[in-house]
Amino acid sequence: MPQHLKKASFILLFLSSLATAQLSDLARVEYVGLPESSEDGSAFDRYRLAINYPIQLKEDTYLFVGLDYSYIAYSIDEDLINFNPQEIDEFQLLDLNIGYTFKVNDDWRFGARIQPGFSSNLKARNLSFEDVIISGDAVFIKDKKDNEIPYRLILGVSVSGKGGFPFLPFISYYRKFHPKWSYNVGVPKMNLQYHISDKHRVKLVTRLDGFTSNLQRGIAVGEEQEIAERFRQQLLVGGLRYEYKFTKHIEYYINSSYVISNSIELRDRSRNTLAELPEVNNFYIKTGIRFKL
Repeated sequence: MPQHLKKASFILLFLSSLATAQLSDLARVEYVGLPESSEDGSAFDRYRLAINYPIQLKEDTYLFVGLDYSYIAYSIDEDLINFNPQEIDEFQLLDLNIGYTFKVNDDWRFGARIQPGFSSNLKARNLSFEDVIISGDAVFIKDKKDNEIPYRLILGVSVSGKGGFPFLPFISYYRKFHPKWSYNVGVPKMNLQYHISDKHRVKLVTRLDGFTSNLQRGIAVGEEQEIAERFRQQLLVGGLRYEYKFTKHIEYYINSSYVISNSIELRDRSRNTLAELPEVNNFYIKTGIRFKL
């Protein structure tokens, strides 16, 4: 592997956010699913492909570019809603990742990313300005993995046009307190990790997830038949994650979690909630393969 890619690996690891794959990944193929519920017949499937590439501009300064595409299939019992369920049966999201990072001093590094793209149900078949979304992150990183007690601190903000949470502080504190144990606390995710061996590890994880999308044709909802033009889902999930390394750079992972909170809203363009779909707390599955630095 080229030397500049090796140097970039620890940098890009920290610039992950709520709605995208980790940017330490050169490539990732992923599936996320909420199996059909016996309570309301709803189900959710997300298929994702992400590609990233870092470019060294000068010593300790990098530009990175990438693409992140998702196809989401969603279904709900039509008896529970007063509109055509085909209006929300599928969504497509595409982001262009453009990032920049440099070393501030011996202790701190700064990283920023902007993600222009679109998020839409594409029922009109053509993209419009309303489908366009812009997301971004800015973080300061202090990494002390070479200390006797390794730790890492990340402080920043994440603004997402397509995420379930439009604004979040990005806070992450990682510490390895034992040769086989480490933990990470913060927002949007936390975990407690046990290193079984060089190839196997398990984690207890909790994280926020979700997405927001444009509804191209709008949906008339409620007694006053107001027009909803945005779909938003917010999830809080917690459970167990298993990771297996085929090689140093290729890893398989699977999350088996429970949905602690699941909020689904239809909103107008001013972000006012016009209707809420039934909340179902169900099992949440995430699995995939990634090629990482």
